[in-house]
Amino acid sequence: MNMQQLLDQADAGRLDSLELIAIEGGIYLLQAYSAGQRHTLLDEQGRTLQLRSMTQARDLLEFVPRVPFHLVQCVVHNEMCGFDDGPQQPLRIPISLDSAW
Repeated sequence: MNMQQLLDQADAGRLDSLELIAIEGGIYLLQAYSAGQRHTLLDEQGRTLQLRSMTQARDLLEFVPRVPFHLVQCVVHNEMCGFDDGPQQPLRIPISLDSAW
């Protein structure tokens, strides 16, 4: 899904939620949920859009109607020695689409 498709889905009321996925190395990926399907936001070249901050994501989403928006941080404990092997859920924190500034 590219930015225009995201805006079209949002304007039509078909955008359910957004997730900003924090990846190791200070990279964030944006995923949109629409009609029960997950779509990763792509850049103009069709590659996965890599954002550098929550502020950059908020700026990009400035004109998107308000939908639930979460920061998702994978649990690092599942890769550390000595911790439980059981299933670990990622940390999901609700955040605002509005700028903190």
